[in-house]
Formats: sequence, structure tokens, C-alpha cells
Amino acid sequence: MGNELIPPNGIEGIDLREALEERYLAYALSTIMHRALPDVRDGLKPVHRRLLYAMRLLKLDPSSGFKKCARVVGDVIGKYHPHGDQAVYDALVRLAQDFAQRYPLIDGQGNFGNVDGDSAAAMRYTEARMTDTAKRLLDGLDEDAVEFRETYDGEDKEPIVLPGGFPNLLANGSSGIAVGMATSIPPHNAHELCEASQHLIKNPDCTAADLLKFIKGPDFPTGGLLVSDEGSIHEAYETGRGSFRVRSRWEKEDLDRGQWQIVVTEIPYQVQKSRLIEKIAELLIARKLPLLDDIRDESAEDVRVVLVPRSRNVDPNLMMESLFKLTDLENRFSLNMNVLSKGKVPMVMGLKQVLREWLDHRKEVLIRRSEHRLGQINHRLEVLDGHLVAYLNLDEVIRIIREEDEVKPELMRTFDLTDVQAEAILNMRLRSLRKLEEFEIRKEHEKLSAEKESLTKLLESDTRQWTKISKEIGEISKAYGPETLLGKRRTGQAEASDHDLEDIYQAMIEKEPITVIVSDKGWIRALKGHQSELGNLTFKQGDKLKLSFHAETTDKIILFTTGGKFFTLGADKLPGGRGHGEPVRLMVDMDESQDIISAFVHKPGRKLMLATTDARGFLVEEDTVIANTRKGKQVLNVTQPAEASLCVEADGDQAAIIGENRKLLVFPLDQVTVMTRGRGVRLQRYRDGSIADIRIFKGDEGLTWTDSSGRSFNRSMDELTDWRGDRGQAGRLPPSGFPRSNKFGPRKP
Repeated sequence: MGNELIPPNGIEGIDLREALEERYLAYALSTIMHRALPDVRDGLKPVHRRLLYAMRLLKLDPSSGFKKCARVVGDVIGKYHPHGDQAVYDALVRLAQDFAQRYPLIDGQGNFGNVDGDSAAAMRYTEARMTDTAKRLLDGLDEDAVEFRETYDGEDKEPIVLPGGFPNLLANGSSGIAVGMATSIPPHNAHELCEASQHLIKNPDCTAADLLKFIKGPDFPTGGLLVSDEGSIHEAYETGRGSFRVRSRWEKEDLDRGQWQIVVTEIPYQVQKSRLIEKIAELLIARKLPLLDDIRDESAEDVRVVLVPRSRNVDPNLMMESLFKLTDLENRFSLNMNVLSKGKVPMVMGLKQVLREWLDHRKEVLIRRSEHRLGQINHRLEVLDGHLVAYLNLDEVIRIIREEDEVKPELMRTFDLTDVQAEAILNMRLRSLRKLEEFEIRKEHEKLSAEKESLTKLLESDTRQWTKISKEIGEISKAYGPETLLGKRRTGQAEASDHDLEDIYQAMIEKEPITVIVSDKGWIRALKGHQSELGNLTFKQGDKLKLSFHAETTDKIILFTTGGKFFTLGADKLPGGRGHGEPVRLMVDMDESQDIISAFVHKPGRKLMLATTDARGFLVEEDTVIANTRKGKQVLNVTQPAEASLCVEADGDQAAIIGENRKLLVFPLDQVTVMTRGRGVRLQRYRDGSIADIRIFKGDEGLTWTDSSGRSFNRSMDELTDWRGDRGQAGRLPPSGFPRSNKFGPRKP
């Protein structure tokens, strides 16, 4: 058996690379041309086109009865589409789903699936027929409107493209993945597309921006809200590539006793409701949605998803923004208008080019139908002319028929008739030989002659053709107008909330009290709750407590190092307090030679005083020191051997500074510059030594310090007269009672 497959001349050697390239190219072209990409003219892929054509032959018009889907699928795979029955049935089901197709092409009866993602019933149970929209796509198929080709087995014929009396590509959209390319086109509103097409007919040189005055963006069957900015929408339609942000439509529903809940009534296109609810429930269990308490699905035929807030004090907009950020309540639908131009060339088109090709196709269909009709009229007029000759010479015609052996040639010779006319006379019924019938024929002749003249003018005038096409499009626009149930726009437009990203981020963190512990060697951890007793804390050998403070998990923790850099950590990301924590250097890129000077909770809006060991410093807005990366933010520039030494809250109008030489100086804070980065100005002058401490205070409250015994001292501005001066001076020995440590005591931050 195997030997019979070997050619008589032996085995022929071929290059494997060339053979693989040739076969893969053939496969790729087949996938692109006959499977994955839609034709720009009718917006259909081959399987959808064959489904509609098979249903037309089965006479499944909108006004007729339903037939089993199994019958339709059987005809399609048997005559036109030699692929799996399930794949063809899935394509049929999608054309019938009103949540998948903006304008369904098939009217289904039975279980055709739902927005939850449940599959349709088996094809032996469901029934189908075409919708009025599908009928518009097929209208003119019997009038030589398009070319036909042989089916795969050569036993039948099928249309290469449908007449496309409906802007199906943009109205229903399409998606598919080919080899090396893909397509993704969202659905649009048919009324808007028709208005844009009519504008393009009147103004062939208009731009995509002009067309977008009529087309307000995608119109998804599941509704939702389009929140993309106008610029990105214009660019997407101009180039044929882009994406659209689509959000769920929701409303706040008030309940008794001040309670409320959110009701989601529309979800983004192609999002499975059951999977969406499942995902939100998972996030809820994982405590990643602290503003949300519960979610319920109360949907029947319509969508109704109830979101219960944690408390009535929650901001509903902020809660929804956090959900939009984490779930498919908001998603992006990509636009990639990669289609087959004229059914042959795959290319990415912009909005104007897509409409232009559809209109050119409609013009070609109009010309072909007109020529076909003109041919029918000419044939009928020829027949009618023959009938009139017969009526005028009725006796002679009867004589020839009764007496002559070769009737047809004799009729043609005697009355100068054509073959068609002679055949028509011979096929006349006896009862047609009445005066009334002659009158009807003359009347029909006049009517057809007038129609012929009209069609001739139409074919000779480009303007008349576009006027006719515009009128046809106007009829579609009216049939799918905004006042109709099917034509009413479903997807609204809105602006995304102006909530700060930081607010949304904070909303996604569950707020809990913590105590932040920083050790002398730079290890950090967070204890649960606000702890006051820290005596039982353990540290690694040779390490000890450096500082601690209370915070919340929603806070930002700011670290200031001896190198003058600020680092920012999220309090929710700090290691737990069971062990020794983690080295800060694993969390941020802090140099080995640098140490932590201060750590504190970020408070927006306040100012900080920064100072180096050689008493240079400046004021800085705390909001500007936030670091968004691991590298931190260099704010205070230091020159060796000096280092950054102090970071204190600048809440007041006076500054008190003391050096290690035990010299105290008090000066107005407005003498210190506010900067975002730099070395700063001279705060105090030393002959030797360095800065010890700084305190910023309000002049009317006086200067306060605490000694080693915990006693508090206060000196008014009048009592501090001897120590008051200008920044950069040396100062003098502090008042009696000032601590020997040269520290003012506990400070903020």
C-alpha cells in the first residue's frame, strides 16, 4: 500500500524551508481571507454570510415561521461551509443575541444564552428566522446585485458579498484573530451612521472630525457610559486604532433611616455578569474593597446588581471609583478597524474610509440592480411589442398557426419578429385574446417605457445615483431612528470623576490603627493598634528602638536620611510586628552609608524645617517631598563631612536653634527661605561643633522645652530678648534650667 504512494520516477526532493513557508502562507491567507476578517462592504465573515444566505433559501423571512437551528446548520455545513457544526451553531447563536449584537440579524426562539455567560440550548431545541435587518443586507440578491462563486464542492453557487443595504460593519461591529493580524470594531448607532454617510455623500472631502459631529462614539447593546476624552476618540476614528473606556451605568438608591445602596443597571460590553460579581466577591473576601460591605444580584431579564456600602457615611462616588479601578465595572474596548477592502486586501481603515467603501459598494449594487432591471424591462417590452403585433394581425396569426408546418419561422418572416417575440406569441393562452387584455398590455408598455427612461437617466448620471443612494440611506435612518425602540441610543457619554488617584488608592485600603517601629539599625515594622507600652519589644542583637509613632494603614510614611533624601512608604505595606520587621534598605534604595534621621506620617499642607550638621537649612512644603519611586527624592543637598541632621515641623513664626557648643539663638522664621531643593541658608554660626536641635514656635505662645526629669519650661518673647537676633548669628548660652543634652525635648514630627 505504501509503495503505491511513491511516484514512478522515485522520490522528489524539495527544500523543507520553502515547503513550510509555502504551506504556512497558504494557511495564513486562508485564515485572513476566509475566516477571521470581515468584508468592509457587508461587515460579515464568510460563516455569517453563508448562514444568512442559507436561511434565505429556506425562506426564513421575518414574516415567516421559525425552523429548527439544526436544519439551518445542516444546510450551511453541507452546502457552503465545510466546518464543524458546533462552530457554525455558535456563530448563529451570536447573531441572535441582543446583548452581543446591537442589531441582531437572527430572530431566535428558545434559549440562546444570556449576559451571565450561560450557553445556548442545543441546536435541536432552538429555532430561528431572519430579522428585518438581515433582510436589508440580502435585498437585491436576485437582481444580479453582487457576484456569485461556486461552493467548495462545485455543485452550487454562493454570493461573494451581500448587497449590504445596512451599514452592518460599524452598526454591529466585529472581532476576530487571524495570523499576524486581528480586528476589533465596536457597535455603533445605525441612525448616526446613516446621517454621517449622507453628509459624506454631500461633502466627499469632509474629515473624520466632521463625521464625528454625527457619530457620538460606540453604541453598545449592553449600554454603559463612554468616558474616553474627546481627543482620544477623534484620534481613534482618524487612524482606525485606539480604545474606548466604558463604565457601568449606576444610580444611588435611598433607603430608610439614611441608608443607601448603589444599583448597577448596565454593565460594559462583553462582560459576563456572573463572572463580574464573582470577581467583586473575591475582592471583598480579600478585604481589598473596604468601602463595600456586600454585593447582590437581583437581576431578572434586566440587569440589577446591588452594591451595599460599609456605612452610610461612605462617599458613593469614591466607592464606585475604587470598583472601576479594580473590576470590570469599567473596561477598555479596543478599536482596530482591520478589514478586507473590496473583499481582497486586509488593511486598517479610518472611519471615513470605511463609510466611503460601503457607499461605493452601494453605488455598485445600485448600478448592477438598475442594469439588471433595465434588461428585464427591455425583454418585457420586446415581448409586449410582439403581443401587439399579434393583436393587430390576429386572423393572419391564427391562419399561420393552423396551416403552416414551420409556424415560428413563418411568424418571424411575415411580421419581422424576433425569436423571443415569436416564442411569446406561441405561448399565449387563448383566453388572453381579448380586447381588455390588449388594453392592459398597452398600459403596461407605457409604464415600463417610463421606467426604462428613468433607469437610463439614472445610469447616465452620477448625481442621480448618489441622490438615490442618499434616499435609501434616509429610509434606513428613519427605520432605526432615535424614537424607535431598536434605534434609540443605549450608550451614554459622561466624564470620568475628578477624584484624585490618591483618594481612590486610599479607599481601597482598609483603615486600621498601627504603631510604626523603627530600630537604630534601620529595621521597620508595624504593630497592630496604637501601642503605648513598647518595653516588651525585641530587636536583633546589638539593635535597639530608635523611634515609634502611631499611624493608620491608609497613611503614607515619610523617611528622612542623613544624605538629605526623602523616601515614602505605604503604611499598609509595612511588615507585621511578629518578628523584627525588615530592613528599610530592602524596601527603598537607601545608601549603606546613610542612616534614618526621622520617620513620620505625611500630613498634606504643612511645612518642614530641614537642617544639616553645619547649621544650613531651609523650609520646604511637605507635599513636595513625597517620593513616588524606590530611589527617593533628593531635597537637602549636603557636602561632606556635613550631613542632614534635623527635620522638624515648621508650625509657627519663630525659630529657636541651639548648637553643641550650647549657644541658643532665636530669630524670625520668615528669614528662612522656602525651597524645593538646595543647601539652604546659614541658620547659626559656630567656631567649632555642629547643630544640636531646632524648635519652631509661635511668638505669642513662647518657647517651651522639657528637661530630663520631664518638667516643662516656658519663656515668653520678652524673656527671650537676650537670645533674639537674626539667623546666621552665634547666639549665647541658654537660660537656666535648659537641659544639658541641648535638646528641646519631644518634637513633631
